[in-house]
Amino acid sequence: MQGLEQSNRRLCYTAPMLNFSHLSLRRGKHELLHDVTCTVQAGQKVGITGANGVGKSSLFALILNELQPDAGEFSLPPNTVIAHVAQEMPAADKSALEYVIDGDTRLRDIEQQIRDAEQQNRGEQLARLHSELEHIDGYSAASRAGKLLHGLGFSAEQESVPVREFSGGWRMRLNLAQALMCRSDLLLLDEPTNHLDLEAVVWLEEWLRAYPGTLLLISHDRDFLDRVTTHIAHIEQCRMTLYTGNYSAFEVLRAQQLANQQSAYEKQQREIAHIQKYIDRFRAQANKARQAQSRIKALERMEVISQAHVDSPFHFSFRTPNQLPNPLLQLDEVAIGYAKEPVLNAVKLTIAPGDRIGLLGYNGAGKSTLIKSLAGELKPLMGETTPAKGLEVGYFAQHQLEQLDPQASPLLHLQRIDPKASEQSLRNYLGGFGFGNEMAVSPVAPFSGGEKSRLVLAMLVYQKPNLLLLDEPTNHLDLEMRHALTLALQEFDGAMVVVSHDRYLLRSVADSLLLVADGNVSRFDGDLDDYRQWVQQQEKAFAADARGNKTTPGLNKKQQRQQAAEQRRQIQPLRNKVKKLEQQMETLTSRQAELHDQLADTRLYEEQNKTELQELLAQQAELQQQQQAVEAQWLSVNEEIEMLEQAGTG
Repeated sequence: MQGLEQSNRRLCYTAPMLNFSHLSLRRGKHELLHDVTCTVQAGQKVGITGANGVGKSSLFALILNELQPDAGEFSLPPNTVIAHVAQEMPAADKSALEYVIDGDTRLRDIEQQIRDAEQQNRGEQLARLHSELEHIDGYSAASRAGKLLHGLGFSAEQESVPVREFSGGWRMRLNLAQALMCRSDLLLLDEPTNHLDLEAVVWLEEWLRAYPGTLLLISHDRDFLDRVTTHIAHIEQCRMTLYTGNYSAFEVLRAQQLANQQSAYEKQQREIAHIQKYIDRFRAQANKARQAQSRIKALERMEVISQAHVDSPFHFSFRTPNQLPNPLLQLDEVAIGYAKEPVLNAVKLTIAPGDRIGLLGYNGAGKSTLIKSLAGELKPLMGETTPAKGLEVGYFAQHQLEQLDPQASPLLHLQRIDPKASEQSLRNYLGGFGFGNEMAVSPVAPFSGGEKSRLVLAMLVYQKPNLLLLDEPTNHLDLEMRHALTLALQEFDGAMVVVSHDRYLLRSVADSLLLVADGNVSRFDGDLDDYRQWVQQQEKAFAADARGNKTTPGLNKKQQRQQAAEQRRQIQPLRNKVKKLEQQMETLTSRQAELHDQLADTRLYEEQNKTELQELLAQQAELQQQQQAVEAQWLSVNEEIEMLEQAGTG
């Protein structure tokens, strides 16, 4: 695939890359790691797994010297170059391409030295520097950066777009590309697939498999871990254990550790019976045989998967829909798009109870656009949409997380849906989604993205939909919750349409696949392995035609121009609002700094100045509240921009 070159990387050390010796690590009063001793060797690709909150990201902070061990030691070889994805959202005026090239710090250093030598007329030094630039393949930097951008879903036209014009999700992709551009010995990636579509995930897998350095990867994507990792470091009960092999191999070992638990055996048997029922039903049908084969493969792994997750905190199932009309929804020659410009044309689709449809296609081809139309959020430009009487849609999309009431608790959110339900029954229900005890009655404002996603899913499940529309439902969810969601979806009685970059989820729950490409929606004849091959063929064709055709695969030029024009019209006022909010944040930050300096004056803490101190502290508290409010608005507006960009591109 294009863009996998790893030329002129630094040589990896033969000595161990990371040494942990009797290491203990705390965050506040909470101990995350206790007496951990293990070694990660050079060149190993290690997946870091464990439940949310066990310390995976804190482990990265330790490696980056942002945290210090509370006991024991951690060491790296001297001069190790570490690359990681920056979490801050850049708003630079430089182009996307130049921003990514900045990741090659050695290249930028040589370029600066060349500029200095030119100004000082140092011919001999210039010759040496140009030789060094050639040695590190510096003259191909733009090409290498362009391949990274293309692999992560950017079009050729977007390479010259200023970074500040991209929304939050796309800026995170730029940060990822910049990290991959670095000539690193050690690469730290924390949930790199969260902002990617399936095609970009496939590309990133191949890039990481070819990466010659040492990789530490936090991910909740089972297939991604399986394809990339050579080892798994599992954190549980303050211990970190290093296992040889990928995630599936780890599951086997973990299942063996739990094999004596009777509850694991009983749960496993229920899941095996469910999958076997599907296989028996569809094995004889020619159009379902391929999917049945996928389920047979899943059945072969079910024993170890079930047992490895027996202690999951998540246990829930979809409630039986009130009715299941047939068909649930019909689209007849429907055109779907924005501002009277179609993204998809002549869509014919009938959805019946029991249908399990996975949507495939490049970012920008129209998957999310189709989902929005099925949900009724986007009216057809042409054609006819016929919903059944009694249709109850359950629609999950990332922007719905922002529609939660930040001051309301999970319990209150459900009580608003069902005022007649008893508090205990709602608490029991929420417990299956991991909201127990105090968390069930706490405001959702400080909840993480994963916790908010769980709550939105809990609310959706509670309302007994008969048609599920899921647009990237696994973003921010950990492995245990993804597994629980997969099992619940397998037993769902209604119909489902899902967009997801999590192939394990798709493989486990989708019976048929639709390809969204070139303005059309058509059946995809094959499984996800066939789709991987299709993507690779598309990439090869794109590379061969890259000089003359600058469009993203699966999206024609006319569609790109139409969508780009409409996006600019809708997004510009929001960008102006973002700038104003950023100015407000700068003003508040400046005022906070002034107060900080005033509060550093020791005389304030004398008894006679108590009133002045209290006034300053009150001003500081007020400023903090204002700052949090402005930051929340800034995030909300950026989310709105991202939603519009996704609407116009996918």
